[in-house]
Amino acid sequence: MSKDKGYIFVELDVHDMDNFKAHYQPRSTAAVAAFNGRFVMRGGEVTVKNGPEDSRRRVLLEFDRYEDALAFYDSALYQEAKLHRDKYSHVHTFYIMRGT
Repeated sequence: MSKDKGYIFVELDVHDMDNFKAHYQPRSTAAVAAFNGRFVMRGGEVTVKNGPEDSRRRVLLEFDRYEDALAFYDSALYQEAKLHRDKYSHVHTFYIMRGT
């Protein structure tokens, strides 16, 4: 096992924010916590300095180990949350990255 941190970066368009917040966010928050992950950024204001502007929501998660980030995504907890995510949003990118 590595000592490298794991990061997840997601860009998505939410088309039903009320249901997204009610059904997806509580489940994904519980799954992140189960794998000792932390939300570094969850939505928020964006200032584009290069490239096209868009309305995507961006999320950044940090995990103590890269393997934890991979295990989080593959877990039954997150896969159940993902069903709700996909009902109320469209994911453009979902990266799992190794960091230091």
